[in-house]
Amino acid sequence: MQGGVCHRVLASGRAHYDGAMSTSRHASLIPVLAVLGSVTALSVGTSFAKQLFPLIGAQGTSALRVGFSALVLLAVFRPWRWTTTRADAGAIVRYGITLGAMNLMFYMALRTIPFGIAVAIEFCGPLAVAMWSSRRPVDFVWVGCALIGLLLLLPLGHGAPLDPVGVLFALGAAACWAMYIIFGKRAGHLHAGHTVSLGLCVAALVVVPVGVAHAGMALLDPAILLFGLGVAIVSSAIPMSLEMMALKRLPKETFGILISMEPAVAALLAMGLLAEHLTPLQWTAIGCTVVASVGSTVTARRPSPQVPGAPA
Repeated sequence: MQGGVCHRVLASGRAHYDGAMSTSRHASLIPVLAVLGSVTALSVGTSFAKQLFPLIGAQGTSALRVGFSALVLLAVFRPWRWTTTRADAGAIVRYGITLGAMNLMFYMALRTIPFGIAVAIEFCGPLAVAMWSSRRPVDFVWVGCALIGLLLLLPLGHGAPLDPVGVLFALGAAACWAMYIIFGKRAGHLHAGHTVSLGLCVAALVVVPVGVAHAGMALLDPAILLFGLGVAIVSSAIPMSLEMMALKRLPKETFGILISMEPAVAALLAMGLLAEHLTPLQWTAIGCTVVASVGSTVTARRPSPQVPGAPA
Protein backbone atom coordinates (compact mmCIF):
# COMPACT_ATOMS: atom_id res chain seq x y z
CA MET A 1 0.00 0.00 0.00
CA GLN A 2 2.78 2.39 0.96
CA GLY A 3 4.62 1.47 -2.24
CA GLY A 4 1.49 2.26 -4.25
CA VAL A 5 1.19 5.67 -2.58
CA CYS A 6 4.85 6.42 -3.27
CA HIS A 7 4.39 5.36 -6.90
CA ARG A 8 1.41 7.68 -7.31
CA VAL A 9 3.31 10.57 -5.69
CA LEU A 10 6.30 10.05 -7.98
CA ALA A 11 4.04 9.74 -11.03
CA SER A 12 2.24 12.93 -10.05
CA GLY A 13 5.53 14.73 -9.59
CA ARG A 14 6.79 13.46 -12.94
CA ALA A 15 3.59 14.62 -14.69
CA HIS A 16 3.94 18.06 -13.07
CA TYR A 17 7.57 18.26 -14.20
CA ASP A 18 6.72 17.18 -17.77
CA GLY A 19 3.90 19.72 -17.90
CA ALA A 20 6.19 22.49 -16.69
CA MET A 21 8.85 21.54 -19.25
CA SER A 22 6.24 21.47 -22.03
CA THR A 23 4.94 24.87 -20.98
CA SER A 24 8.50 26.23 -20.92
CA ARG A 25 9.19 24.89 -24.42
CA HIS A 26 5.98 26.42 -25.75
CA ALA A 27 6.76 29.73 -24.07
CA SER A 28 10.18 29.81 -25.73
CA LEU A 29 8.49 29.64 -29.14
CA ILE A 30 6.38 32.76 -28.52
CA PRO A 31 9.09 35.35 -29.37
CA VAL A 32 10.12 33.32 -32.44
CA LEU A 33 6.54 33.22 -33.73
CA ALA A 34 6.22 36.94 -32.98
CA VAL A 35 9.21 37.70 -35.22
CA LEU A 36 7.85 35.51 -38.02
CA GLY A 37 4.46 37.21 -37.81
CA SER A 38 6.15 40.59 -37.84
CA VAL A 39 8.21 40.02 -40.99
CA THR A 40 5.23 38.52 -42.83
CA ALA A 41 2.89 41.40 -42.03
CA LEU A 42 5.59 43.95 -42.85
CA SER A 43 6.30 42.42 -46.27
CA VAL A 44 2.63 42.22 -47.22
CA GLY A 45 1.89 45.76 -46.07
CA THR A 46 4.91 47.25 -47.80
CA SER A 47 3.99 45.55 -51.09
CA PHE A 48 0.57 47.20 -50.95
CA ALA A 49 2.03 50.53 -49.83
CA LYS A 50 4.02 50.91 -53.07
CA GLN A 51 0.70 51.28 -54.90
CA LEU A 52 0.31 54.70 -53.24
CA PHE A 53 3.64 56.04 -54.51
CA PRO A 54 2.25 57.39 -57.83
CA LEU A 55 -0.50 59.24 -55.92
CA ILE A 56 1.20 60.75 -52.87
CA GLY A 57 4.85 59.78 -53.21
CA ALA A 58 7.03 57.83 -50.82
CA GLN A 59 6.93 60.71 -48.32
CA GLY A 60 3.13 60.85 -48.21
CA THR A 61 2.84 57.07 -47.99
CA SER A 62 5.28 56.97 -45.08
CA ALA A 63 3.35 59.75 -43.35
CA LEU A 64 0.05 57.84 -43.61
CA ARG A 65 1.65 54.62 -42.46
CA VAL A 66 3.34 56.08 -39.39
CA GLY A 67 0.60 58.57 -38.54
CA PHE A 68 -2.24 56.05 -38.65
CA SER A 69 -0.14 53.46 -36.79
CA ALA A 70 0.40 55.94 -33.96
CA LEU A 71 -3.33 56.71 -33.72
CA VAL A 72 -4.32 53.03 -33.77
CA LEU A 73 -1.85 52.03 -31.07
CA LEU A 74 -2.74 55.03 -28.90
CA ALA A 75 -6.38 53.91 -28.97
CA VAL A 76 -5.49 50.27 -28.29
CA PHE A 77 -2.85 50.61 -25.56
CA ARG A 78 -3.73 54.02 -23.98
CA PRO A 79 -0.14 54.63 -22.78
CA TRP A 80 -1.20 57.41 -20.39
CA ARG A 81 -2.22 54.65 -17.99
CA TRP A 82 1.46 53.98 -17.22
CA THR A 83 3.95 56.22 -15.48
CA THR A 84 6.81 57.38 -17.68
CA THR A 85 10.01 58.45 -15.93
CA ARG A 86 12.37 61.02 -17.40
CA ALA A 87 14.89 58.31 -18.28
CA ASP A 88 12.18 56.18 -19.93
CA ALA A 89 10.92 59.20 -21.87
CA GLY A 90 14.42 59.83 -23.23
CA ALA A 91 14.73 56.21 -24.38
CA ILE A 92 11.30 56.35 -26.03
CA VAL A 93 12.11 59.60 -27.83
CA ARG A 94 15.35 58.14 -29.24
CA TYR A 95 13.50 54.96 -30.19
CA GLY A 96 10.76 56.98 -31.93
CA ILE A 97 13.13 59.26 -33.85
CA THR A 98 15.07 56.32 -35.27
CA LEU A 99 11.81 54.52 -36.07
CA GLY A 100 10.47 57.48 -38.02
CA ALA A 101 13.71 58.09 -39.90
CA MET A 102 13.99 54.38 -40.72
CA ASN A 103 10.49 54.28 -42.23
CA LEU A 104 10.99 57.44 -44.26
CA MET A 105 14.40 56.47 -45.64
CA PHE A 106 13.27 52.96 -46.53
CA TYR A 107 10.26 54.24 -48.48
CA MET A 108 12.49 56.77 -50.23
CA ALA A 109 14.78 53.90 -51.24
CA LEU A 110 11.83 51.96 -52.66
CA ARG A 111 11.25 54.69 -55.24
CA THR A 112 14.27 53.64 -57.30
CA ILE A 113 15.47 50.17 -56.19
CA PRO A 114 13.53 46.87 -55.94
CA PHE A 115 11.82 45.89 -52.70
CA GLY A 116 13.87 42.76 -52.04
CA ILE A 117 17.17 44.51 -52.70
CA ALA A 118 16.21 47.43 -50.44
CA VAL A 119 15.39 44.99 -47.64
CA ALA A 120 18.70 43.17 -48.12
CA ILE A 121 20.71 46.41 -47.95
CA GLU A 122 18.73 47.57 -44.92
CA PHE A 123 19.72 44.37 -43.13
CA CYS A 124 23.26 45.66 -42.77
CA GLY A 125 21.87 47.35 -39.65
CA PRO A 126 20.69 44.35 -37.62
CA LEU A 127 23.64 42.29 -38.85
CA ALA A 128 26.02 44.93 -37.50
CA VAL A 129 24.23 44.75 -34.15
CA ALA A 130 24.50 40.97 -34.17
CA MET A 131 28.22 41.06 -34.96
CA TRP A 132 28.91 43.69 -32.30
CA SER A 133 26.98 41.82 -29.62
CA SER A 134 28.27 38.31 -30.38
CA ARG A 135 30.77 36.79 -28.01
CA ARG A 136 30.63 33.03 -28.69
CA PRO A 137 32.11 31.37 -31.80
CA VAL A 138 28.78 29.73 -32.68
CA ASP A 139 27.14 33.15 -32.95
CA PHE A 140 29.53 34.09 -35.74
CA VAL A 141 28.57 30.93 -37.63
CA TRP A 142 24.93 32.03 -37.78
CA VAL A 143 25.86 35.61 -38.58
CA GLY A 144 28.03 34.30 -41.41
CA CYS A 145 25.16 32.21 -42.80
CA ALA A 146 22.82 35.19 -42.71
CA LEU A 147 25.43 37.43 -44.33
CA ILE A 148 26.00 34.95 -47.17
CA GLY A 149 22.27 34.78 -47.77
CA LEU A 150 21.91 38.54 -47.89
CA LEU A 151 24.89 38.93 -50.23
CA LEU A 152 23.38 36.38 -52.60
CA LEU A 153 20.21 38.46 -52.74
CA LEU A 154 22.16 41.47 -53.98
CA PRO A 155 22.74 41.67 -57.77
CA LEU A 156 26.50 42.11 -57.38
CA GLY A 157 27.98 41.97 -60.84
CA HIS A 158 25.10 40.01 -62.38
CA GLY A 159 22.25 42.51 -62.44
CA ALA A 160 21.37 46.02 -63.54
CA PRO A 161 23.26 48.83 -61.77
CA LEU A 162 21.47 50.11 -58.68
CA ASP A 163 20.49 53.75 -58.31
CA PRO A 164 23.10 55.25 -55.95
CA VAL A 165 20.59 57.58 -54.28
CA GLY A 166 18.30 54.66 -53.53
CA VAL A 167 21.21 52.67 -52.12
CA LEU A 168 22.20 55.58 -49.87
CA PHE A 169 18.64 55.84 -48.55
CA ALA A 170 18.63 52.08 -47.88
CA LEU A 171 21.96 52.34 -46.03
CA GLY A 172 20.54 55.22 -43.97
CA ALA A 173 17.57 53.03 -43.11
CA ALA A 174 20.04 50.29 -42.10
CA ALA A 175 21.80 52.62 -39.67
CA CYS A 176 18.46 53.68 -38.20
CA TRP A 177 17.38 50.05 -37.86
CA ALA A 178 20.51 49.24 -35.86
CA MET A 179 19.81 52.14 -33.47
CA TYR A 180 16.14 51.14 -33.31
CA ILE A 181 17.11 47.67 -32.04
CA ILE A 182 19.46 49.12 -29.42
CA PHE A 183 17.04 51.79 -28.17
CA GLY A 184 14.14 49.33 -28.23
CA LYS A 185 16.10 46.94 -26.01
CA ARG A 186 16.88 49.76 -23.57
CA ALA A 187 13.15 50.42 -23.27
CA GLY A 188 12.39 46.70 -23.10
CA HIS A 189 11.54 46.81 -19.38
CA LEU A 190 8.43 48.83 -20.22
CA HIS A 191 5.16 47.35 -21.43
CA ALA A 192 5.41 46.72 -25.19
CA GLY A 193 2.27 48.75 -25.89
CA HIS A 194 3.61 51.62 -23.82
CA THR A 195 6.87 51.82 -25.76
CA VAL A 196 5.50 51.22 -29.25
CA SER A 197 2.53 53.60 -29.02
CA LEU A 198 4.56 56.50 -27.63
CA GLY A 199 7.48 55.71 -29.93
CA LEU A 200 5.22 55.87 -32.97
CA CYS A 201 3.86 59.22 -31.80
CA VAL A 202 7.43 60.54 -31.81
CA ALA A 203 8.01 58.91 -35.21
CA ALA A 204 4.88 60.63 -36.57
CA LEU A 205 6.27 64.00 -35.49
CA VAL A 206 9.30 63.24 -37.65
CA VAL A 207 7.58 61.80 -40.72
CA VAL A 208 4.15 63.46 -41.04
CA PRO A 209 5.43 67.01 -41.64
CA VAL A 210 7.63 65.71 -44.48
CA GLY A 211 4.68 63.88 -46.03
CA VAL A 212 2.35 66.87 -45.74
CA ALA A 213 4.94 69.17 -47.30
CA HIS A 214 5.30 66.78 -50.27
CA ALA A 215 1.74 65.52 -50.90
CA GLY A 216 -0.36 68.36 -49.51
CA MET A 217 -4.15 68.04 -49.81
CA ALA A 218 -3.89 64.72 -51.68
CA LEU A 219 -3.44 63.06 -48.28
CA LEU A 220 -7.06 63.97 -47.41
CA ASP A 221 -8.62 61.96 -50.23
CA PRO A 222 -11.00 59.45 -48.51
CA ALA A 223 -9.90 56.50 -50.65
CA ILE A 224 -6.24 57.23 -50.00
CA LEU A 225 -6.89 57.65 -46.27
CA LEU A 226 -8.70 54.30 -46.07
CA PHE A 227 -5.98 52.51 -48.01
CA GLY A 228 -3.33 54.16 -45.86
CA LEU A 229 -5.09 53.00 -42.70
CA GLY A 230 -4.96 49.40 -43.91
CA VAL A 231 -1.29 49.73 -44.81
CA ALA A 232 -0.55 51.22 -41.38
CA ILE A 233 -2.23 48.38 -39.50
CA VAL A 234 -0.63 45.59 -41.53
CA SER A 235 2.85 46.99 -42.15
CA SER A 236 3.52 48.99 -38.99
CA ALA A 237 1.14 48.63 -36.03
CA ILE A 238 1.14 44.82 -36.01
CA PRO A 239 4.87 44.29 -36.73
CA MET A 240 6.01 46.93 -34.22
CA SER A 241 3.96 45.36 -31.42
CA LEU A 242 5.22 41.87 -32.22
CA GLU A 243 8.83 43.03 -32.44
CA MET A 244 8.72 44.73 -29.05
CA MET A 245 7.29 41.54 -27.58
CA ALA A 246 10.19 39.59 -29.06
CA LEU A 247 12.82 42.14 -27.97
CA LYS A 248 11.74 41.67 -24.35
CA ARG A 249 12.48 37.93 -24.53
CA LEU A 250 15.42 37.57 -26.94
CA PRO A 251 19.05 38.76 -26.86
CA LYS A 252 19.85 41.51 -29.37
CA GLU A 253 22.01 39.20 -31.48
CA THR A 254 19.33 36.50 -31.66
CA PHE A 255 16.64 39.01 -32.56
CA GLY A 256 18.87 40.52 -35.25
CA ILE A 257 19.47 37.17 -36.94
CA LEU A 258 15.88 35.94 -36.59
CA ILE A 259 14.59 39.10 -38.21
CA SER A 260 16.93 38.37 -41.14
CA MET A 261 14.25 36.01 -42.45
CA GLU A 262 12.48 39.08 -43.82
CA PRO A 263 14.24 39.08 -47.24
CA ALA A 264 13.33 35.41 -47.66
CA VAL A 265 9.70 36.03 -46.61
CA ALA A 266 9.51 39.01 -48.97
CA ALA A 267 10.85 36.90 -51.86
CA LEU A 268 8.35 34.11 -51.19
CA LEU A 269 5.42 36.51 -50.96
CA ALA A 270 6.52 38.25 -54.14
CA MET A 271 6.51 34.87 -55.88
CA GLY A 272 2.98 34.10 -54.69
CA LEU A 273 1.40 37.55 -54.98
CA LEU A 274 3.37 39.11 -57.84
CA ALA A 275 4.33 35.99 -59.86
CA GLU A 276 8.04 36.73 -59.44
CA HIS A 277 9.96 33.50 -60.04
CA LEU A 278 13.00 32.75 -57.91
CA THR A 279 16.36 31.74 -59.36
CA PRO A 280 18.46 28.91 -57.87
CA LEU A 281 20.77 31.57 -56.42
CA GLN A 282 17.84 33.18 -54.60
CA TRP A 283 16.71 29.80 -53.26
CA THR A 284 20.25 29.29 -51.93
CA ALA A 285 20.02 32.66 -50.21
CA ILE A 286 16.72 31.67 -48.63
CA GLY A 287 18.30 28.45 -47.37
CA CYS A 288 21.18 30.38 -45.78
CA THR A 289 18.87 32.76 -43.93
CA VAL A 290 16.67 29.90 -42.69
CA VAL A 291 19.74 28.01 -41.40
CA ALA A 292 20.92 31.16 -39.62
CA SER A 293 17.53 31.76 -38.06
CA VAL A 294 17.00 28.19 -36.90
CA GLY A 295 20.57 27.89 -35.64
CA SER A 296 20.41 31.11 -33.65
CA THR A 297 17.16 29.99 -32.04
CA VAL A 298 18.53 26.59 -31.06
CA THR A 299 21.78 27.95 -29.60
CA ALA A 300 20.36 31.12 -28.01
CA ARG A 301 21.53 31.81 -24.48
CA ARG A 302 18.95 30.98 -21.88
CA PRO A 303 18.99 32.36 -18.33
CA SER A 304 20.53 30.04 -15.78
CA PRO A 305 18.02 28.65 -13.29
CA GLN A 306 18.16 30.23 -9.84
CA VAL A 307 19.46 27.97 -7.08
CA PRO A 308 17.06 27.92 -4.12
CA GLY A 309 18.40 30.17 -1.40
CA ALA A 310 20.92 31.83 -3.72
CA PRO A 311 20.90 35.62 -3.98
CA ALA A 312 18.83 37.00 -6.85
